[in-house]
Amino acid sequence: MTAATGLPTNIGVIGGGRMGAGIAHAFLIGGCQVTIAEATQDAARAAEDRVAEAVQKTAARGTLQGSVEDQLVRLSTVTDIEGLGAAQLVIEAVPEVFDLKVPALQRAEKAIAENAVLATNTSSLSVNGLASTLLRPEQFFGLHFFNPVPASTLVELVRGDQTTETLVTTAKEWVAALGKTAVVVKDAPGFASSRLGVAIALEAMRMVEEGVASAQDIDTAMELGYKHPMGPLRTTDVVGLDVRLGIAEYLASALGDRFAPPQILRDKVARGELGRKSGQGFFSW
Repeated sequence: MTAATGLPTNIGVIGGGRMGAGIAHAFLIGGCQVTIAEATQDAARAAEDRVAEAVQKTAARGTLQGSVEDQLVRLSTVTDIEGLGAAQLVIEAVPEVFDLKVPALQRAEKAIAENAVLATNTSSLSVNGLASTLLRPEQFFGLHFFNPVPASTLVELVRGDQTTETLVTTAKEWVAALGKTAVVVKDAPGFASSRLGVAIALEAMRMVEEGVASAQDIDTAMELGYKHPMGPLRTTDVVGLDVRLGIAEYLASALGDRFAPPQILRDKVARGELGRKSGQGFFSW
């Protein structure tokens, strides 16, 4: 553990996209040695650039302990999951597809020490389902960060049926050391946050589809009327319409038609209007 914070000394992150880079940034400025595993050298360099940009923004806000260089010297990348073998905690942050997450988690479990911990950043997939493919399910749990990670103060801890109580307690301490707040939920479709967030967002989409109000006015109503920091449609743009569609389809299969994706969402994804990452979603970016 790091002496100052109680965080693990060595962290591994599988996937250096927006979420993975955000998670890496959180642990990096917490004082940890962080290694990101990516598929190619180009992807690894892009991940390094994302983390460096996030660290520089933290410095610009005046909340960084030490210099940017002091932080980035503890960041490294590898192009093979087996390169995460020294990590005490590995967090998987690959796309929200079960068949992508399973092999990544299995390879990481074989690479790390038997007393190391494995976590998934899934926002909706079954933690128990993923755990069933692992050799040490008691040392596995959901560690669901929110996008954008640097600005979000919430982390959802998802307890699998075999996750030990000791691990849950320790993980809550890790989240607190990152300056964030943990909520603990049992493994259930959509957990707590995704289930509620997607339900609101899907209804907002239906309202746009039906011409009830504009996307901007719907978001403004939620921001001013219910004190949401960001409306459900702009949040969807930030998360990614393709990501929201995948979660909605999974929740509909598990919980019923109330989570069926509206046609407007399917149409936008089909046109490549994926939100902030593509420049167009329910808003222009």
